[in-house]
Amino acid sequence: MKKVPRKYQPKGFHILHEDRDLIVGNKSPGILTVGAMWEKENTVHNLLNQYIRKGNSRSRACVFVVHRLDQATSGALIFAKTEEVQQYLKNNWKSTVKTYYTIVHGHLKKKADTIESYLSEDEDYHVHSSKDSEKGVLAQTQYEVIQETGSYSLVKVNLLTGKKNQIRVHMAGLGHPIVGDVKYGKSTDKFKNLALHSASLEFTHPFSKKRVLIKAKVPAYFKELVPFDFDSL
Repeated sequence: MKKVPRKYQPKGFHILHEDRDLIVGNKSPGILTVGAMWEKENTVHNLLNQYIRKGNSRSRACVFVVHRLDQATSGALIFAKTEEVQQYLKNNWKSTVKTYYTIVHGHLKKKADTIESYLSEDEDYHVHSSKDSEKGVLAQTQYEVIQETGSYSLVKVNLLTGKKNQIRVHMAGLGHPIVGDVKYGKSTDKFKNLALHSASLEFTHPFSKKRVLIKAKVPAYFKELVPFDFDSL
């Protein structure tokens, strides 16, 4: 892939890889993946549609959503260029390795574990966790503590299932909410960004059938919390 000049990069979504079938980029925190009731225009989906139309107002070219990231979450996000590619990636999503890094409050008792619970969403869009299989859909989060400071822990997450707010809910359920998460964590948390980042996606390419690994650089604000060489990840 040729490097996309900065002036053509969709604002809030830095393109990391583009080919005939798909686009993968690094989403900035604060921008929606797709439209919501309160915002239709400033979304990655809409901006990428404009990007591939190259200024042609008559063009019907569009991208197709494969998965989503929470508005406050940054990192690797993939879009398909055709419905066939979209369906292929969704059908093979279980084989996609989804690696996240997050910084949580405090120190986890177990330094590595797999969290398993059933998640459900209420009418206020708040996700709840339960051990009762009748009260939600199965969600599994595998984690490993990478480094600890006096107040925080840097955690690597392998997302085994991809449910809404899953990592946020599971970390909060352990008593160690993600820094900056006022929804599921501390309402008094004054850190302005959610310390949750989709660091990489490894998937089977729909055309070549080869495994592809795309990494998204961890935001600089992570270093404000944990002095770690994130470029080494």
